[in-house]
Amino acid sequence: MKLGLVLFLYVWAAVPNGNQAKIQLEADQPFQNVPVSQQAIIKCCYRCEERPHFTWIMNVHTINGTTSSQTVNFSDKVKAETKSQANGVKCHELTLQNVQIEDSGLYQCYLNLTTHRFAIFTHGTFLHVYKPLQKTLNLSESVKNSIITAEGVLLLLCVLIPGTMLLCKSKRLKELDRKKGREEENIYEGLNLDDCNSTYHQIQRSHVQGPYQDVANCGNDIQLEKP
Repeated sequence: MKLGLVLFLYVWAAVPNGNQAKIQLEADQPFQNVPVSQQAIIKCCYRCEERPHFTWIMNVHTINGTTSSQTVNFSDKVKAETKSQANGVKCHELTLQNVQIEDSGLYQCYLNLTTHRFAIFTHGTFLHVYKPLQKTLNLSESVKNSIITAEGVLLLLCVLIPGTMLLCKSKRLKELDRKKGREEENIYEGLNLDDCNSTYHQIQRSHVQGPYQDVANCGNDIQLEKP
């Protein structure tokens, strides 16, 4: 009984794998960025001996984290066609004209082999529709180049002028230091050390002898008290 159940499960799992081997999916473009009001072309490619029935599915992520799937309806704005490439590769192209923000989502091909009761989803392409930034100033390339050149000149002047002023200031300070040094040398140039020493001694001698001379010059009216 157990052996029969195992064989049944093995055969049941081998049938889808055998069908899947008949469809080999090619690599899809994972991401596509398209501005608003432009055209978007999404492809799904595969290898298959038969011609499966395909359906385009759009998956949209909602705010609460769930995914909402819906079938893509064809119209004048949305068209689909099948193209064959080399080495037996078949591709389905989904063309969306004048795309809008609400067209953003994950687009997948749903391939259905009705004869084998087998279906598979392709890897899919996420389409991101965005609004391009609008230019506040529409300037030509020549005007932009002129502005860049003027900015470069102003930057150069901002660097050179303060640097030149600092150099001139340091040069003036050095000249003042040199002039002050030369003046001090000129002051002490004509002095004689012997004359300075003799003058110093005369000044000291006058300070020592001064009080005695003042007493002597007072006259005879002063009488000194005898001990």
